[in-house]
Amino acid sequence: MEIAGKNIGDRPLILAPMEDVTNPPFRKFCKKFGADWLYSEFVSADALVRSVNKSLKKLTIDGMERPVTIQIYGRYIDSMVEAAKIVEEVQPDFIDLNFGCPVKRVAQKGAGAGLLRDIPLMVEMAAQIVKAVKIPVTAKTRLGWDCENIIVGEIAERLQDVGIQALAIHGRTRSQMYTGEADWGPIAQVKNNPRIKIPIIGNGDITSPEKAKEAFDKYGVDGVMIGRATIGRPWIFRQIKHYFETGELLPDLSVAEQINIIKEQILLSVEWIDEVRGLLHMRRHMAAMFKGLPHFRDLRIRMLQAPDLQTLWQVFDEIRERYGEG
Repeated sequence: MEIAGKNIGDRPLILAPMEDVTNPPFRKFCKKFGADWLYSEFVSADALVRSVNKSLKKLTIDGMERPVTIQIYGRYIDSMVEAAKIVEEVQPDFIDLNFGCPVKRVAQKGAGAGLLRDIPLMVEMAAQIVKAVKIPVTAKTRLGWDCENIIVGEIAERLQDVGIQALAIHGRTRSQMYTGEADWGPIAQVKNNPRIKIPIIGNGDITSPEKAKEAFDKYGVDGVMIGRATIGRPWIFRQIKHYFETGELLPDLSVAEQINIIKEQILLSVEWIDEVRGLLHMRRHMAAMFKGLPHFRDLRIRMLQAPDLQTLWQVFDEIRERYGEG
């Protein structure tokens, strides 16, 4: 897959943008396990324009992450254009426009998926940003606002016409949020539209190597974007690539292997923020690990409530000892 002359690779696996998840430490882990293209957390255009430190820090990228995208969101064209120029200064490979975030605090204010209710504004915003920056601009959206308004086909054509270089589509509407099953049928229709020349990336419910393969083989997308399935399991990229290459499923990681990975990830998180906030940030990752272990509830609670690294390391030692690995 190529975007504006940049080669992303054959059947690329892409880390989806996720708020409070896809920060630099986590992106490095996903790259380590084979992600072909990384996205930042989504960044508020208004906050960038106001030079809010927390948002400016989200623009941090490392050379080993490339290709890497910074994604921005907002409801006003002027602030989105200004934010795109600010992002351009840190030289990501792409700038992505968030037209799909469904959460209330974003969508109900007219940003993210809220723009699905004002397609002319979405298209004009994209057009103005494309004109304002030299870096390739991509976009991510959903099927429509609700099931009665599946309009992604129109959106794809109009965004392509104003210079958007690739489009990622989540196979749900805004009203679905993250419930139900993603519908890849409309994504395939966009891909098969003879008017569409830009790469189309599919997103939604890619939780296994088999589903990733189906996305390419059945729906014909140019790339597959993986989101929530990476939380607590950044090695999913390696599992999928192994399956593509051999047709075989890698065995699950041992408890000891998972502990070694999560400890390294925690240390990076603590280094990125600080010990207290770094541990808080990692709780959702730890909560997603060690699925299916018998009689694990007590250790899980202690793991998630550990106030410092020393206490958490002791819990990990007990987990390792109890489940007899490594």
